[in-house]
Amino acid sequence: MRKTFQLQVEGKHPDRLLEAIKHEIRKYIKRERRRALPEGADFWDFDCRFGASQESAEVIHLSAITGLIDGVAKEAGKQFYIEILARPGKRKPRPAGEAAASPDAED
Repeated sequence: MRKTFQLQVEGKHPDRLLEAIKHEIRKYIKRERRRALPEGADFWDFDCRFGASQESAEVIHLSAITGLIDGVAKEAGKQFYIEILARPGKRKPRPAGEAAASPDAED
């Protein structure tokens, strides 16, 4: 999804418009997560960018999207650009930690 959302549309209440935008973004993410994973992938990861325009968009984490949208709305911004691209991800095994210390280490 690469899209510029307008936050001030004539004839629409700003709060309802904001909720509709968030709903559209959540719906897109859910739809992408339902797609079949390629072989060797464990989950769908998302590359996200957010900004006032496409040129000024910066890389962000998926969980920061709603907070940034709310921030633009509070500052009375007129629009924002969001880019969410799904890519397959592979989980890394956890490294052997010191939490599972050997019983001989009780000195």
